[in-house]
Amino acid sequence: MGKRVLVPVDGSEQAHRAFEFVAEEFGDAEVVLLHVINPAEAGYSAQASIPSFSEEWYEGEKAAAEELFDDIADLAADTELTVDRAIEVGKPIRVIVEYAEDNAVDQIVMGSHGRSGVTRILLGSVAEAVVRRSPVPVTVVR
Repeated sequence: MGKRVLVPVDGSEQAHRAFEFVAEEFGDAEVVLLHVINPAEAGYSAQASIPSFSEEWYEGEKAAAEELFDDIADLAADTELTVDRAIEVGKPIRVIVEYAEDNAVDQIVMGSHGRSGVTRILLGSVAEAVVRRSPVPVTVVR
């Protein structure tokens, strides 16, 4: 078997392209699709502090992640790739880097959102931060 490749997925076109890149470049890889549920996205409304709302939000996020996985895994149907799925909770940069460290990942392949100029400076870039912090090589696909 080839490399163990981590592909963070967020529903973006770039994440799909990252997976397609892995299929082309790492034909027999073991691919781990990772979706990070970021609690900060639940917001800080009064509803978010209600346990039932939080649980409903979390379950909705998990269901959405499974749909993302299904969409991308369909692309692997005619390949030699082995595809695993992982859902983690936390800040995306930290979770991606820690997952790579803790799970014998050989390579991370992820999409870039293509931010540039002021937007990139103000918002930062998950891909850029992962490149700086990752213990393994990172390929960013546009």
